[in-house]
Amino acid sequence: MNVSLRQLRAFLAVAKLQHFRRAAESLHLTQPAVSRHIADLESELDVRLFDRNTREVVPTEAGRYLQSAVERVLEELESVLAHVHSESERRHGKVRVAAAPTLSAGLMPQCIAACARDYPELTVQLHDQVQTLELDSVRGGEVDFGLAIEPADREAFDSETIMHDPFVLVCRRDHPLAKLAAVPWKKLRGEPLVLLDHTSGSRRLIDHQLATHQVEADVVQQAGHTHTAFRMVEAGLGISITPSLSLPVSDQLVVRPLTPVARRAITLIRRRHRSLSPVAELVWAQIRETAVQLSKAQRPHSKST
Repeated sequence: MNVSLRQLRAFLAVAKLQHFRRAAESLHLTQPAVSRHIADLESELDVRLFDRNTREVVPTEAGRYLQSAVERVLEELESVLAHVHSESERRHGKVRVAAAPTLSAGLMPQCIAACARDYPELTVQLHDQVQTLELDSVRGGEVDFGLAIEPADREAFDSETIMHDPFVLVCRRDHPLAKLAAVPWKKLRGEPLVLLDHTSGSRRLIDHQLATHQVEADVVQQAGHTHTAFRMVEAGLGISITPSLSLPVSDQLVVRPLTPVARRAITLIRRRHRSLSPVAELVWAQIRETAVQLSKAQRPHSKST
């Protein structure tokens, strides 16, 4: 059976208005076009749908049954099409995400690649910022949301913790601590430390752990980025404490777990009491999924890196 949507719409218009000319006007068609649609539909169904005379067009019993059924079907079809259109629109647009440098490098590339694969019409714009600037960007609405390291003023945001990332020790291969499979925090006493500066969300947490384990920190250098800190460690200026997501790529350095294990909470944050757009919700969910996958893959670092 070959019945078109145009024929059914023409049928409903005539059935409701009981007039071919008015039905044609409502559909923005010519009267002959509407008449042809009705004739073709009747031919296809092999049944008369209207009783016609010079004054009126009245649906037959079959026409009344068809009218009732088609109205329900078309209403449901329009709802389905509207939903599909809405889903399509949800996947178009630009989402701005601010992230701290270690997260921009360690988590966001996989997420952006996954979004590019699954939602090719969606653009993710990464704002790679130190955490202090990132928090300001989220508060000020310059970005849709942020990926941060458990902010001290967490109550100022709506947030979701998606991952716990352990801190590890980075040192040269010839350093005595490199011989240990795991390094107790107390072993860092008296060691020259190269740490991230206080614009980093991790520095506050590292300082807290050093204080907790009664390690008087001898911070000889502070860096704004882990890559700079690692180069200083390579140069023999000291050892470093870094999150596991920002491990160095160097033949001269090794990574050792710190015991007891201390972790930083990786947290998605947005302005408090502000909902995200549908496309931003998609990216938020993708970052969460990427973090889950990385957490499963993460292992204690007891071997050289």
